[in-house]
Amino acid sequence: MSQLFTPYSIKDVTFRNRIGMSPMCQYSAIDGVMNDWHRVHLGSRAAGGAGLIIAEATAVRADGRITPGCTGLWSDDQIEPAAKINQFIVDQGAVPAVQIGHAGRKGSAARPWDGGAHLKDDEGGWPIVGPSGTAFDDDAIRLWKTPTQMSVTDIAQMQVAFVDAAKRALAAGYKMLEIHGAHGYLLHSFFTPLVNTRDDEYGGDLRGRARMMLETVDAVRAVWPENLPLAVRLSVADWIEGGLTIEDNIQMAKWVKERGVDIIDCSGGGATPAARASIGSRTGDQVGLAGKLRAEAGIATMAVGEITEAKQAEEIIASGQADIVLLARKMMRDPYWAMHAATELGVDVKAHVPLQYGFYMK
Repeated sequence: MSQLFTPYSIKDVTFRNRIGMSPMCQYSAIDGVMNDWHRVHLGSRAAGGAGLIIAEATAVRADGRITPGCTGLWSDDQIEPAAKINQFIVDQGAVPAVQIGHAGRKGSAARPWDGGAHLKDDEGGWPIVGPSGTAFDDDAIRLWKTPTQMSVTDIAQMQVAFVDAAKRALAAGYKMLEIHGAHGYLLHSFFTPLVNTRDDEYGGDLRGRARMMLETVDAVRAVWPENLPLAVRLSVADWIEGGLTIEDNIQMAKWVKERGVDIIDCSGGGATPAARASIGSRTGDQVGLAGKLRAEAGIATMAVGEITEAKQAEEIIASGQADIVLLARKMMRDPYWAMHAATELGVDVKAHVPLQYGFYMK
């Protein structure tokens, strides 16, 4: 019996299988509002048999977007378009989830196909913030902006923005919420010593640097229903000397578990230009680190990174390295990857696809 296609429950939410679509930015929203592109992008993977569909990094404030094309939940106007998409996902038998976050010092960037450099304010960009006042890069050609170091008051206001976004996510019908604490964005940049050079209560040792994440989790958990899953995405290693290690992230996982987080999405890298460059060569290591974190922190994990084959995904679940596998680029190439994996593993495909497709399956 396939473990990959065994249902999995977290609290009151049951996933029909252990396959999820990883959150992938589409850079196609207008003023943070989802549209038909997102409906097709997310809906087709739900119809294709995945059990979990995680919407892309969604900004808790307008200045928290990576690019002007990123989605958001900072306004009530963004709720209804997302709700319509989520209802379609549910109708196809999948669970809709969303990843909320703030881009921090990596925000105000052009879309990747427009070069990805920081946009000046008169080019449609905006001022950026971070735990410390250092730019992401010193590349003079791309002119990386220098963030404003956040005050304690700024931090408190940011946490309110996360809470408000969580409330809107619930109103939009998301059944699982993920807090983005990876890839060099705001919460990760507070946690990693590669970026955070503060000497107040939000800096210094591991516990001080973790404070921003832990307080944000506490605040969000207070408004997110107890019967629905709460996830955190971590960069489980910075892969740079002097950066975060898997042991640091195991401790973070223990801390957030104590605060009601149910599952860790184990990604990696992204804090600095060098750490960003390492992602391509180290992504495959994330699966093993997900297993290590799962075993030592005693918390469920989602594994992501170079997962492309059905038997590979099956082994990850069967061996206990993760509870859910997340596919990114592979699922971009093949919206029906889950359906094809079921066929390869000898699973009854009809149980994992909409009736309209199952009717034609033999």
